[in-house]
Amino acid sequence: MCHTRPNTVIKWRHRFVQQGLAGLQDAARPGAKPIYGVDFRNRVLALLEQPPPAGQAGWDGPAVATALNGSVHAVWRVLRQEGICLQRQRSWCVSTDKEFSAKAADIVGLYLNPPEKALVISVDEKPSIQALERKTGYVETDNGKIVRAYKSTYKRHGTLNLFAALEVATGQVQTTITQLKRREEFLQFMDQVVAEAGPEQELHVILDNYCTHKKCDSWLAKHPNVHFHFTPTSASWLNQVEIWFGILSRKALRGLSARSTTELRQAIEAFVEAYTQHPKPFKWRKREVKGSQLRNTIVNLCN
Repeated sequence: MCHTRPNTVIKWRHRFVQQGLAGLQDAARPGAKPIYGVDFRNRVLALLEQPPPAGQAGWDGPAVATALNGSVHAVWRVLRQEGICLQRQRSWCVSTDKEFSAKAADIVGLYLNPPEKALVISVDEKPSIQALERKTGYVETDNGKIVRAYKSTYKRHGTLNLFAALEVATGQVQTTITQLKRREEFLQFMDQVVAEAGPEQELHVILDNYCTHKKCDSWLAKHPNVHFHFTPTSASWLNQVEIWFGILSRKALRGLSARSTTELRQAIEAFVEAYTQHPKPFKWRKREVKGSQLRNTIVNLCN
C-alpha cells in the first residue's frame, strides 16, 4: 500500500517503539559540508579592510568574489546578513577644535538652562540659494511607482542669500533676504534682531565660525547687551537654526521652479509667513556630544 520496502517499515516500527511519536520525525542529516561558512564570512570582512583592486575606488561584490575565488552570490549573502551596503555612502565631519568640550558645553547649556530674562538666538545664513527654472511633474517608474520628477535641463536666474534668527525658547524665526552676504549685511541683520528684541534685552547669539561672524568687536562694543557664542570648528550642527534651514529646503526649495529671483524671494517669504503662524521650539535630545569620531573598522562593527 505504501510502496516501500519491508526493511524500511521495520526500521520505522523500531523507532516508534523506542521513541514514540518523536521517533517518526525525520532525523537530522549531516548533508554536505558548507562551502561558504564562517571562515568565508570572516575572509570577506577582512578583505573589505584592504585597499580595493587596481582601477577601482572601492570594493563591490564581483571584485570581492574574484579576490576570494568564490561565488558572488555567496558574497552578497554575507553582505546582506551583516547589513553592509558597499554602494551607499555617508559623510562625516570631525571637529578637531582643542576647545571643543568647553564650546559645546556653552552652547548646550544655553539650550538646556538659558540665563534668566535673556533671549537665546540661533543665527546663520543660507547663502547662494539659486533661482532655477525647470519643468516638474510626476512619472511612473519601471516598478509601477509614481514619483515626483523634474527635467534634467534648467535655467539659472541668479541667487539670493537668507539670514535667519531662531528664538530657541519659542521657535519663532526672523529672516531677511539679501543679494550679498558680507559682514555688512550680517551686522545689518543683527541690528534688525536687536531692534525687534528691544535695546535693553539681553541677547545670547549662537553662531558658527564663518568669517563674516568674526571681527565684530566694534559692533559688540555698541551693543553690550549682546553676547556672541561660537560653535566649535566643524560643528555648526550644534546651531539649531540649521534644523530650520533643513525644513525650509525640504518644504519650499526642493523642486521649486523659479523664473526669477523675485519668484524665489516670494516662495521663501511665503514659507516663512506660514511657518511663523505656528512655530514650535526644537528640543535638545542629544545625550552626548563628541568632537571626534572613532573610525570603526568593518570587523569591529560586525563583531
